[in-house]
Amino acid sequence: MAVEGDARAWHGVGVGRAGAVGPVVQVRSAPRVASDTPVLIDGIPAGRWAVRSVVADAFATVAAGLRQRAARSDSQARPIFESAAELADDRALQSEVLARVADGEPPVAAIDAVIAGFASYLTAAGDYPAAREADLQAVRDRVVAQILGYPQPGVPELIEPSVVVARELSLAEISSLNQDCVLAIVTELGGPTSHAAIFAGQLEVPCIVQAGGVTSLPDGVMVAVDATTGAITLDPTQSERDDLERRRAAMLTLLSDTAAGATRDGHAVALEANISAVADAERLVGNSVEGVGLYRTESMFLDRMVAPTLTEQCDAYMRVLAAMDGKPVTIRTVDGGADKPLKFLGISPETLDGMHHGLGIRGYRLTSLYPEILEVQLRALAEAQELTGRPVRVMAPMVTTAREAREFAKLARNAGIAQVGVMVEVPSAALRAGQILDEVDFISIGTNDLAQYTMAADRTLGELDDLLSPWQPAVLDLIAMATRAGRERAKPVAVCGELASDPVLALVLVGLGAGSLSMAPGAIAPVRHAIRRHTAKQTRAIAHAAMEQAGPAQAFQAALALVDPRVRGDLGL
Repeated sequence: MAVEGDARAWHGVGVGRAGAVGPVVQVRSAPRVASDTPVLIDGIPAGRWAVRSVVADAFATVAAGLRQRAARSDSQARPIFESAAELADDRALQSEVLARVADGEPPVAAIDAVIAGFASYLTAAGDYPAAREADLQAVRDRVVAQILGYPQPGVPELIEPSVVVARELSLAEISSLNQDCVLAIVTELGGPTSHAAIFAGQLEVPCIVQAGGVTSLPDGVMVAVDATTGAITLDPTQSERDDLERRRAAMLTLLSDTAAGATRDGHAVALEANISAVADAERLVGNSVEGVGLYRTESMFLDRMVAPTLTEQCDAYMRVLAAMDGKPVTIRTVDGGADKPLKFLGISPETLDGMHHGLGIRGYRLTSLYPEILEVQLRALAEAQELTGRPVRVMAPMVTTAREAREFAKLARNAGIAQVGVMVEVPSAALRAGQILDEVDFISIGTNDLAQYTMAADRTLGELDDLLSPWQPAVLDLIAMATRAGRERAKPVAVCGELASDPVLALVLVGLGAGSLSMAPGAIAPVRHAIRRHTAKQTRAIAHAAMEQAGPAQAFQAALALVDPRVRGDLGL
């Protein structure tokens, strides 16, 4: 929200420690208009035949724009725009809309009725209804905006480095962004573990969430985005720009330290990167990261009409292994379902409803229900391992029981994977981490989901930010249980959630016994700096102090009080 007394400033929750200055580009929401909203020409409601012409032109304009956007997009975003363009060009769809308009039906009502009819037809035909539903809605939104003279909804094409501002960003919208032109991301909704925040971390750009009112900022105005303070400042002064530049220079100094992660007394802590695509791994070439602790492979599977082939997957995994040049790589099998539906499955709407919430068919449950997805992925991983000569660690998401861990381990080992693990993302897995570790070689704690399931709080809802705080003692208790099980069995326990990117929390995690931390690449330098300035004994004392507290705020303050004052000053804690 705008800060009282300073009409130039808005505040939210900052993610990361970076800052940036650039022009605003708004991601517009779909137009919400009454079904009988008239089409105006020179401010006067247009006649029936004039409206018909406007609607026909709108379909043509939208289709052409989507095709042009597809042609300029990368291989990940191109199918999204091509699929929508195909529907916007559909002659049957256009003809039915135009016929209704010619009969006197209001254009918005006609478009909505035809889109709904096409969706019902596709559902009845079993023709990938889940995939087409989103595309049909995108075409509807763009055509309605075009005929009413509204800005086009969705992610605009970025032609210069910009600050992307949105109410919220979906995975599909994130996939269509030109990553080279994203200076920062600011959203009104979401939380520190939302898709937008995670994506910003991958790009090593600042992000601010829960910044109420920022969608009122006009396109093109200059803003400063400071993730450290959570501030967005309109028309920043030279002094404000200089302050951001000074802190950026300080961060570059930290980046010059490329030694392996370790405490002051030499206790090794591997510092690895989270990635979501091949390009993320290729950007790490020459970077000081010690490996990839989490490769989210679902980016290859989303918004597709058909599943990625074995060859396509194998090529992607080989490129990641090659980019890391012998460093450890941990690959998570596809985590579909919930807010990441696999549209190519053509699942019925009833089943799809169960996949769209966190307690439904997602993660390992989805791949056990559709085993061919996992079978092909494991074959591709094994083939990539064999062809490159570089071993790969593979883990399954959302495993809840030792039985599931045993099933997955058998499948992966039969495929030729030597190092097999699972993610601990739900309380049941943390509580039974010992039995799960009896079945696999390692576990990796996914703190984003672990926090939301432990506290029964949807991680996408900014209103529940306090419950979702990684400093919740109950969450720390579960992490401690999992790391203790690893120590007892002498098996590795990693943490791969965004929690690891907080320098103070990283000290707590090391104190609890995590052997490796995986995070957005841009967070590694400050985390390395914090760990290097403390002994292993000091990290245990910090962890103990946090866990003794009754609530998240007290836990943070107790831990911060024990952090070396120089680290607090260096990192602005």
